Amino acid sequence: MVGPSARQMAVAHLVRDGHCSQRRACRLLEAPRASVRYTPRVRADDLALRGRIKELAYKHRRYGYRRTAVQLRREGVAVNDKRVHRLWKEEGLGLRKKRPKRRQYGPKGAVAQKAERPRHVWTYDFVEDRTSRGGRLKILAVLDEYTRECLALHVDKRITAQGVVNTLEWLFLVNGRPEYIRSDNGPEFIAKAVQSWIAEKGSKTLYIKPGSPWQNAYIESFNDKFRDECLNMEVFKNGNEAREVIEAWRHEYNERRPHSSLNYQTPSEFAAQCRNSGRPTASLRCDTAEAAQTPAILST
Repeated sequence: MVGPSARQMAVAHLVRDGHCSQRRACRLLEAPRASVRYTPRVRADDLALRGRIKELAYKHRRYGYRRTAVQLRREGVAVNDKRVHRLWKEEGLGLRKKRPKRRQYGPKGAVAQKAERPRHVWTYDFVEDRTSRGGRLKILAVLDEYTRECLALHVDKRITAQGVVNTLEWLFLVNGRPEYIRSDNGPEFIAKAVQSWIAEKGSKTLYIKPGSPWQNAYIESFNDKFRDECLNMEVFKNGNEAREVIEAWRHEYNERRPHSSLNYQTPSEFAAQCRNSGRPTASLRCDTAEAAQTPAILST
């Protein structure tokens, strides 16, 4: 139920404690009587909508009201962002505020060789986590920079250069080879075995400058979402459980999670649209130069 406004409460205070009529109180406060006497009407479907909003907020604890509104519309509910925001605030829902990122100084140049079509540029990086018993989990994340599809989240205790090659070999077989693969200068990525294998397959490597994570903004942004929405929400007993949960989250991310940079399409929908049209659909994306240049914190 919507509570009284500040203006209505002020008028009520004067009427109750000031012993004056409502008409005089409205005149003193310069408040229209129609606004003071207005009682908001509750829509018939508000109760069901509130319940569904709370279900989605509980299931996706890092979704805000905008992404929740998109999810509701994808389910066939005719609702706009403003109504969802009103109910969201009335139910006391909200996101934990993130710690402010450290300001980055120095040049923030555009991302080199920005992806212009699917399979143009892939990017990969490592994320680390722990099991409940303290066991190490190393996760290799591979992303298509154009479609934002997460192609793989390979989980193991330890991933060597050969493990990177094995993951790429499977992805090349299933998805085809990209023209470029972007990464930082980690030992697994600059290993001769990895470089020679990529060159043999006809792809090229793109290495960012050391200490410049903003040059690999897409994977850093993905790692941040991955940690925030999956790793920080789960406690893994062992590696097998981690693999199952993380793979389920990857499918959720690709197939059901609306992506704001893709005009709130899912990465799978956007990739399918690119394939069906036979050409890049850049007009459907909401990328900006600022988004590509935004410094992202390291997730490891």
